[in-house]
Parts: sequence; C-alpha cells; structure tokens
Amino acid sequence: MEIEQGRVTANGLEFGYLATGKGPLALCLHGFPDSAWTWRYLLPELAAAGFRAVAPFMRGYAPTDVPTDGRYQTGALAADALALHDVLGGDGDAVIVGHDWGAAATYGAAAHEPGRWRRVVTMAVPPAGALAGAFFSYPQFKRSFYMFLFQLPMAESLVAANDLAFIEGLWSDWTGPGYDASEDVARVKDCLREPANLTAALGYYRSMLGTLPPAPELSDVQAATAAPTPQPTLYVQGADDRALGIELAKGAEAFLGPGSRMEVVEDANHFLHLEKPTEINKLVVEFVTS
Repeated sequence: MEIEQGRVTANGLEFGYLATGKGPLALCLHGFPDSAWTWRYLLPELAAAGFRAVAPFMRGYAPTDVPTDGRYQTGALAADALALHDVLGGDGDAVIVGHDWGAAATYGAAAHEPGRWRRVVTMAVPPAGALAGAFFSYPQFKRSFYMFLFQLPMAESLVAANDLAFIEGLWSDWTGPGYDASEDVARVKDCLREPANLTAALGYYRSMLGTLPPAPELSDVQAATAAPTPQPTLYVQGADDRALGIELAKGAEAFLGPGSRMEVVEDANHFLHLEKPTEINKLVVEFVTS
C-alpha cells in the first residue's frame, strides 16, 4: 500500500507526515534517534485494517518545524498529538501508537483527553510510574549515559561529528544482530543534519532532566504524562532492550487502564517494531481492532 507524504499545521507548527488508508485515525509517534519512516511496516497494516494511519515527524525533526518557543517537554509532545488529532479529522474511534519519546507523548495525550482515543499502544518506554523506581539503578544509569551527555553545551558538536556517527552508534547498540539499520540511520540523519534540528532533538532530554525549564502553561498536560492511561493499553517491550532495560517495565500493568496488557517480545532490542515487524504488527492490529 502506497505511503503518501504531506504537511499539516497543528499546535502552531507545520508538521510533515506519512499517511496511508482511510477510516478512523491511527496516529503513530516516533522517538529518538528516529523518524516517521520507522512506521513504514505498521502503517500499511493499520490501513488494511480500516484506519487512516498517519505518522508525523515529531516537533523539531525535519521536515517538521523547529518550535520557536523551544518547548520539548513531554507535555508539549502530548499537546502536539492532541492538536494533530483535531486537524487530521480524529474522533472518538481514533487510536494512538507511540515508541520511545512517542510513547511518552502517547501517555500524556491518552490521559489528558481520553475521549479522543479508543485504544492506546506504547513501546519501549513504560509508564512513568513504573519507570520511577528503577530508572536510576546502576545498570540503567550506564545505559542512559547519552541522556546526561546531552545536557552539555558541547553535545551538539559531539553528536554531529563525522556525519552524525553518534547516531549510527546508538542504532548499532539498540538493534539486534543481523538487523540492517542503514535505511533508518539515513532517514534520521536527514531529519537531524541541520544544527537547529539536532538541538531540538537533544532538547527533549534537556527538558526531561531540567536543563530546559518546564513551561507553566503546559502544567496540566504535563501532569497527564505521568498519569495512568484510562483506555485499554497495550505495552510492548523488547526482552533484550539495551536502551531501557526490561526491569524498568516491571509492574507496568498497574499504570494502564482496564483491559490493558503487557507483551514481552523475545530476541528484540529497542527498535523491536523494526526487528520483528510481523510479530509487532499482528499484536498492534489485533489489539486496536478488538
């Protein structure tokens, strides 16, 4: 099924997006270091199941605008998802799918305005309540070195060196043996090669750890990013995730709505939806159509 490219204005930003199919909205949100093309396997499957499947490039990721207000906290990402729901014709039958930072945005969008989303799917980043207890454990602290590196003023220079070789290194660490990430790496380099776009992507982490202060006007939607999802939610975790270890997902079900469940995918790393597309697509499509 052909994937089209388009642009739409939402929440004061012009978003580039990929889309296919007709029907209720299925909004798919990517993370770091990634692009909307990460959903190239799932979008056609959602379309075949009767959805209008849309994957925007997240704020700051070219061709989407870099926000002039410099807001990158999860509340801003969730607000983007809610605004995209409006402009893309979403209704109460819409579903939302998020991976990595897209998962963080998904939790906020789902909890802040639950009437917009019938079902929710998140991958590779468990709910904030589950994360809290284990994020600063020694094993995870080692895995998360890059988050602390990104707080430094010199981070842009380090990441940009040698044609964004740092990005290639993360993909090598976060995918399993035998996965060819060359297409994915090329796509994300296209998104982040310009200095303003790279600074935007690092801004997500600077907001998370407080280097960039939170915006008071986003306090309500920001609080929702840490709230349990009211809807049935499918959380999917790679058993071999080397970005956020599986121990962080322990107890995730307690922060998901009635009818929710967690699935652990064996022999899958952080980019599990790319390494195991047939398995992941089946899980997602069966859940959002049930």
